[in-house]
Parts: sequence; C-alpha cells; structure tokens
Amino acid sequence: MKKFRALAALCLIAAMPAWAAAQVSPLIVQQAWMRQTPGGDTAAVYLTLQNTGVKPIIVIGVKSPYSSTALLHTSTVDKGQARMRSKETLVIAPGQKVAFEPGGTHVMLSGLKRKVAVGQAVPLIFLLADGAQVKTAVVVRPLSGQ
Repeated sequence: MKKFRALAALCLIAAMPAWAAAQVSPLIVQQAWMRQTPGGDTAAVYLTLQNTGVKPIIVIGVKSPYSSTALLHTSTVDKGQARMRSKETLVIAPGQKVAFEPGGTHVMLSGLKRKVAVGQAVPLIFLLADGAQVKTAVVVRPLSGQ
C-alpha cells in the first residue's frame, strides 16, 4: 500500500507542470506599487500589464480585499484642468504592454479597510472578460514613491 501511495504521489507531482501551465494567464503584472497612505483611505496603484498571449485580453475590473472599492482610472489634463475618470474596460492587444503610472492610467483603491506600511504587500485581483482572475501583490512604498 505504501508503494502505491508513493507511486500515486509521484504521478501527481509529474502531472503538476502540465496542469499548472494550463492555469497560467497570458496577462503578466509587473512592478506593482502604491504609496503609503498615512491617515488616508484612498490610494493609487501603479504597475505594468503585459499580454504575452496571442489574443486580446479585456480587463473588466479590479478588486482588493484591502479596499471597499477598486476601479480602473485614467487621469488627463484638458485645457489646464486635471480630470480623473473611471474606465469600464481595458483592452490589451497581443504582445503589448500598458503602463499604469502617475498622471495616467492607474488603479484607484477607495475605502481602505486598514493602514498599510512601507514594504507591505497589498493583494490586488484583475478581473478578465473571459472569467479569469489574475492575482498580484502591490508593494507599498514611502510617500515619495521611491
């Protein structure tokens, strides 16, 4: 019986890479960060999303257990007036990257449920049109962003 269990465990381990490869999303999240929020309940998240697949990826939302609301946002300046608008969807073409950076596209976390400290990792989940979810961790930086 012990030999059977050991053999079954080895077969399961050998099969895991194929199973894991089937679960990997072509959406890659890189360099996710946010500024520390001393006393505030809102924070912007910056990162880069890369589509490593052969089909467009449609991001339809974002969420975090650390906030009551998480939205895709974009900032623009029109005639000297800064404006921030939420984005319903974000389409990333195959092989392309989208940079979320200060003064541009970002994730807005509102209603933070707890204080975050420099160096802490804040969970963030991107929701895709095909039903997939891509989880990442956002590193908290000092107010200077450095």
